[in-house]
Amino acid sequence: MDFSVMNIMLDLALILLFTRSFGILSQKLGMPQVVGMVIAGLLIGPAIFSQFGWEFRGLIDPTPAEMNALNAFSQVGVIMILFSSGLSTDIQELKKSGFASTVIALGGVVVPVILGTLGALMFMGGLGAAADYNKLLNALFIGAILAATSVGITVETLREMGKLNTKVGTVILSAAIIDDVIGIIALSLVTSLNGGGDPLITLLKVVGFFVFTFAVGLPLRAVFHRVSLRPGKHRVGIFALSMCLFFSFCAEEFFGLASITGAYMAGLMLSGLGNSDYIDRKIVSTSYLIFSPVFFAYIGISADFSGFTMRDLAFGIVLVVLGCVGKVIGCGGAARLVRYTGHESMVIGCGMIARGEVALAVYAAGASLIYYGPDGTLLGLDPLVPTILLVVLTSIICPLALKVLYRGEGGKPQSPKETFVDLSSKEGGYMQ
Repeated sequence: MDFSVMNIMLDLALILLFTRSFGILSQKLGMPQVVGMVIAGLLIGPAIFSQFGWEFRGLIDPTPAEMNALNAFSQVGVIMILFSSGLSTDIQELKKSGFASTVIALGGVVVPVILGTLGALMFMGGLGAAADYNKLLNALFIGAILAATSVGITVETLREMGKLNTKVGTVILSAAIIDDVIGIIALSLVTSLNGGGDPLITLLKVVGFFVFTFAVGLPLRAVFHRVSLRPGKHRVGIFALSMCLFFSFCAEEFFGLASITGAYMAGLMLSGLGNSDYIDRKIVSTSYLIFSPVFFAYIGISADFSGFTMRDLAFGIVLVVLGCVGKVIGCGGAARLVRYTGHESMVIGCGMIARGEVALAVYAAGASLIYYGPDGTLLGLDPLVPTILLVVLTSIICPLALKVLYRGEGGKPQSPKETFVDLSSKEGGYMQ
């Protein structure tokens, strides 16, 4: 039998047990729980054990139909993660973040995307590979992965050193939020080009979706605001989740954009309301209980090391290097342009290095851009394993770099009060 509901139940039980255990272990080692969850998926699935030719292929070895079921859970998980990110964005603070944060965020998207795209093309046969439209899309997709930023680790490191509520700490937080917005838009542009679409039509679709978002989202926001003024708000979480799923559906089905774009914008439309924190807690707790762990574990379970070569390893290492260099040059260089000192610019660049669940979400949303031939042969690059390396290694490199840069400077550890985006609880530790 290709599909068994009971097998899915067992798989979910194992996923929840191991992702939680490895998440706690990862946190104790000073890394985001996301890292431990992905590693848990690698260890309990067939990704590693299947390479030894043993009969035992892992605690979880789902059939294709069961893998599809787990994928459905994971897709809901990634949508809820992005919805929560939108909810926790303070629009007023975003408005006040100013010109400098916007320039830094733009640099932190444009430079990594260019470097990632060029690096991918070099591994697909050189710059001439750009003449192949499918390879170009594959390369742009890899560049979009590098655009993502997860500053949870940065928040905890700066807080520990007493540098969080400084000019540099504030601009890193502001730029990270703008960076994610621009990065998601960039991914939407790339995914909507899939199938050889006209770039002008693609741009019109993006504009059309944002018009739709405000035309539908603002009236819904007003309704939610009225509801928030009334006693009893338990039903609000359900209505909000319905809005999230509806926007995700519309983004992908009607506008050809990534579903996570719709989820993020739905959250953004509801952010800053009287009951936004309540909705966010409900969404995060629901997601954390089952959907998000399945998403992170699914990334590890679906990793395929068959045919993995030294070339693939080299590509993974190059991607990590480009990811780090791209943020240091893009964000740090932009910071220098807006009159930050050389030291401050380097801190800003290094503070934007870390990647987390947003990078994994971008991979999940754009996986259809990986270039396969008619017979299923991989003709482009599958960046799954390199993306996992990127998340793990940048989570280590980022705090080390910041501590080196601030070496010798005193600072009183700051209390973990909530900043305008609670990145430390979601991206750094993911629901501590």
